[in-house]
Amino acid sequence: MKPIAYTRAKDLPALLQQRIAVLDGAMGTMIQRYKLTEADYRGERFKDHRKDVKGNNELLLFTRPDVIREIHEQYLAAGADLIETNTFGATSVAQEDYDLAEVAYEMNVVAARIARAACDKYSTPAKPRYVAGALGPTPRTASISPDVNDPGARNIDFDTLRAAYYEQAKGLLEGGADVFLVETIFDTLNAKAAIFALDELMEDTGERLPVIISGTVTDASGRILSGQTVTAFWHSVRHARPIAIGLNCALGATLMRPYIEELSKVAGEVAVSCYPNAGLPNPMSDTGFDETPDVTARLVGEFAQAGFLNIAGGCCGTTPDHIAAIAKAVSAYKPRVSGEKFFSRMLDAA
Repeated sequence: MKPIAYTRAKDLPALLQQRIAVLDGAMGTMIQRYKLTEADYRGERFKDHRKDVKGNNELLLFTRPDVIREIHEQYLAAGADLIETNTFGATSVAQEDYDLAEVAYEMNVVAARIARAACDKYSTPAKPRYVAGALGPTPRTASISPDVNDPGARNIDFDTLRAAYYEQAKGLLEGGADVFLVETIFDTLNAKAAIFALDELMEDTGERLPVIISGTVTDASGRILSGQTVTAFWHSVRHARPIAIGLNCALGATLMRPYIEELSKVAGEVAVSCYPNAGLPNPMSDTGFDETPDVTARLVGEFAQAGFLNIAGGCCGTTPDHIAAIAKAVSAYKPRVSGEKFFSRMLDAA
C-alpha cells in the first residue's frame, strides 16, 4: 500500500516516534468555571434568537472568543502538544437543536482559527503545537433506534451525516487545522460517515491531513454503544489508515485499562491514543468528577509504562492541572514501539 504524504503536520509522525505526545483536556469543564449566562452565549449577534442557547458551547466562538482562546492557552501552557478545536457539536445536525444549523460552517472556520492562533503563539522549533480539528458524534445515531418500541426506526441517515461532516471538516481545514480528530464515537456507522466525508474532502482539495479516530466504551461490557468490541471497532475503521486509534470519555482510566490494552495489542503498527475522563461523575467535586490531577496522571502514566500509548490526554472533568500532571507522568516513558515501522513509512513519504 502506498504511504501517505501529508500536506500538514508533516513532522507529527516523527514526534510520535520520539515521545508520547500530549493532547489537551476538557473544554466543557473549563467553560463551566466561567459561570457564563444566557446573555454571554447570545452576545449581540444572537440576542434576539428564538431559542435558549446557554449550553451551546460552540456559540461562544462568536460571542466569547476570549474565553475559548484563554482555555486553549491554559492547556498549551500546561504542556499540550495538540489542541482540540471547540467544535464537538459544530455540525449542522447538532446545531439544529438550537435552530442554528446555518452557522455550523462558520463555527468550524472560527474555531480552527482561534486554536491556530493559540498554537502559533506557543509553538517553538523544538516544540511545535498542532490544531486537532474535532468532529464529535452528533446527537443523532444512524444505527440505533431512538424508539424502544421500534427497533428499526432511525432519526438520521448516512448521507445526511456525511454531508454534515463534510461541511464541518471543510471549515476546519479552511481555518487551519493540522489533524482531524473523529472522537467520542459511540456509533461506528456515524464514524464511517465522518471518515467517508474526510476522504471525500481530501480527495476534492488535494490536502491530506492525518486522522485520529477515538471510540468510547460505554460500560463494563467493553463495547461501544452500537455493540462492537474494541477489536471489532478497530477492524471497522482501520481502512481509514488513521495516524492513531484510541479511546476517550465515558470511563475513567481505571476502568479503561483493559480496553486500551486490548487496542494496543490489535492495532498493529498504528499509534494508540488515550484520553479518559477524570474518573466517574462526582457532583461534590469542583470539576464534577472524582479524580484529582495526580490520580489521573498516575493511572495514565501506568499505561505509558506498560507500552500502550503514543498520545495521552484528558476528557470530561480534566483541567490544565490534569494535563500538566499527565505530561510529566508520561515524559518518563517511551512511546508504543510497535508504531515505528508505520511512522518510518510515513516519514519517507512526507
